[in-house]
Amino acid sequence: MDVAISLELEPLKQMNDHGMFFSSGNFICSLNARDRKIVCVTSGNSYFGSHLIKKLLAYGYLVRVIIQNQANLEDMKELMREEVKQLESVVVARMDDLDSLCNAFRGCHVVFHTSSFVDPRGISGYTERMAFIEAEAAKNVIEACGRAAYVKRCIFTSSLLACIWKNDLPNLIDESSWSDETFCREHKLWLALAKTRAEKVAWRKAREMKVKLVTLCPGLLMAPSFPNAHLETSLPYLKGGYFMLRQGILATEDVSKVAEAHIYVYEDMDYGACGRYICFGNIVGTLEEAIQLENGLNISGHLSGDQSPLAVAVENNEIPPRITKSKLSRLLFHASQRLPCKH
Repeated sequence: MDVAISLELEPLKQMNDHGMFFSSGNFICSLNARDRKIVCVTSGNSYFGSHLIKKLLAYGYLVRVIIQNQANLEDMKELMREEVKQLESVVVARMDDLDSLCNAFRGCHVVFHTSSFVDPRGISGYTERMAFIEAEAAKNVIEACGRAAYVKRCIFTSSLLACIWKNDLPNLIDESSWSDETFCREHKLWLALAKTRAEKVAWRKAREMKVKLVTLCPGLLMAPSFPNAHLETSLPYLKGGYFMLRQGILATEDVSKVAEAHIYVYEDMDYGACGRYICFGNIVGTLEEAIQLENGLNISGHLSGDQSPLAVAVENNEIPPRITKSKLSRLLFHASQRLPCKH
């Protein structure tokens, strides 16, 4: 069952039939939700989720945030300070509780599903069990989108990891490329397995429920300036990083730009945005850059000298890239020719 959290929003005077609090003046009934553009973000206590929320607020959207338990609230407050007061509402809804998700999504124009598993302390690592949780959560989120009274759209945050892990990589990886689940399982690439399984489940469920789905597959999320990165989200991503570097597929992107790309894709859904979009800003193409990244994360040797079973020999020079983001680049160009609806 979903639980309301007041968060000391100003003022909190009204609770709806689904047990969620709304700040007065912000919540409009679902009949007017299209005009008000209420959007929902799952895992608001995650690193990426918090950046996406800040961007959405800056664009003028009314933002409803989903967290899985009340303990997540303190993590969210650490990531967002003043922005917390601007939220339309915060709802506790577990990803394994379909009814609470349906209630949480009612009245929203879109759901941004950013993550189902959050490990903000970064102490447990990422396991095969978590890969199962990711897939189950994806299925429930899409089904709730299809069942909810107003929501029929979902922007799903996948990962570049869902595109790059398999035998016999093509010369150029684009949105048609999928990681092989057996390969991921054999090499214990659990985060890659999770993102691949979750995204595939989301696409199957979206077809069944007639939900309009778009997925973004970003590279390693970086803080605003390279080589700074978020340690707790980076280590699971960089498992197999030695191989990624030498194959020209170790890509990064500023977390704020990934958040902005999500919004542009959402705003372009009425103009044809569809399918998958690979998202990155930089490809780590030299050992010097790899060492910079290692130093920023304090993981010396993880990329530049790790002798993993996936390792392949390469000369110490610039490595040619093997991934493309041309589909997203075209969308962003066309979007720039129009005034975004919230500018």
